[in-house]
Amino acid sequence: MADFGAAELETFRKEARDWLAENFPPALGKNQPELTEANMGLPPTEDMKLWTKRIGEKGWGTPTWPKAYGGGGLSQAEARVLAEEMNRIGARNPIQGMGPGMFGHTLLEYGNEEQKLKHFPPIVKGELRWCQGFSEPGAGSDLASLTTKAEDKGDHYLVNGQKIWTSGAQYADWCFCLVRTDTTKKHEGISFLLIDMHSPGVEARPIKMISGGSAQCETFFTDVKVPKENLVGQLNGGWPIAKRLLQHERNGMGNRLGAQTGERSTEGVAELAKKYVGTDDTGRLSDADLRARIIAHKMEEQALRLTVRRAAAETRGNSGPSAATSIMKNVSMKTMQDRSELTVEILGSQGLGWEGAGFDADELAAVRGWLGGKAGSIYGGSQEIQNNIIAKRILNLPEMTGAVS
Repeated sequence: MADFGAAELETFRKEARDWLAENFPPALGKNQPELTEANMGLPPTEDMKLWTKRIGEKGWGTPTWPKAYGGGGLSQAEARVLAEEMNRIGARNPIQGMGPGMFGHTLLEYGNEEQKLKHFPPIVKGELRWCQGFSEPGAGSDLASLTTKAEDKGDHYLVNGQKIWTSGAQYADWCFCLVRTDTTKKHEGISFLLIDMHSPGVEARPIKMISGGSAQCETFFTDVKVPKENLVGQLNGGWPIAKRLLQHERNGMGNRLGAQTGERSTEGVAELAKKYVGTDDTGRLSDADLRARIIAHKMEEQALRLTVRRAAAETRGNSGPSAATSIMKNVSMKTMQDRSELTVEILGSQGLGWEGAGFDADELAAVRGWLGGKAGSIYGGSQEIQNNIIAKRILNLPEMTGAVS
């Protein structure tokens, strides 16, 4: 759908504002939680259930997806207006997770009509959760060496193997999974399979992380029967689909983190510093070095935010994400980690808390968030892998022996 002109967008802005005023529960306000490691397994509040139901039925949780599959059918420009109006009242999109963020975009490109009609409605309404079955104990950076096997048994595949770092697997209803269907080839022997996580033989074991949470799992498949209609794309054609999905993942990570940067987040760090470090008689931070580093960080966040906007504008032609998502992923993660480092430093001795008396909830959350954020350099493809992609596909540098793309 083409972007509308200014007049049409203002008409849509009023429509969006009126609908939000009528349907967004005011009690959520700016306290609406994001989907995080800490609250992933918690039951939603009644207000959150209501908000999820309303925006899901409207299709605005996935605003640019086709109406035929339950999406909003909005143009990119309309989606930006909707996001602005939601931000204005502190309304976050409750349709989150790997279904709308990663798998849905990929299914639009590679799924058949039957698969789209089956899986899109519960995704756009936030009714089911998805997880990603890619990495294995022996196949991380070299993902194509995976060994989880799907054997052809006539009317179904029989899946056996293990995945690791399966985020949210203990809560997921479905898994989009890479499996080996040809042992004589590497990349060309991989297929993209959808697995019902409630099937007999599926077991998810949560992994205790350094942050104290358990958002990632070991996932085991033991003689799991998967109907053949759950194969996405061609048999042994899963590798190109996986690469495309990873682009969507990195694009989503960059956009999400970029949207969190800028004036509000850095000003939050500055205000925190005034509270914990103190100010001089002019009202400035008393620590000149810290003041300079906060200013430098603010500049980096603003540059990231503007770059995210530019990247969004460049994809209006619906060409989808490109290799540039590797740049966005690396920069976004570094910016987020720098912010966490600054926060913990500013807290001083209050940034040493783990649990117990003497620390408030925000202080404890900052420490656990700082630790949990370390994984950001790895998931979605490690920083080193992204650098390889940037060198090969953007800078056109010669490929070195052993490099993985």
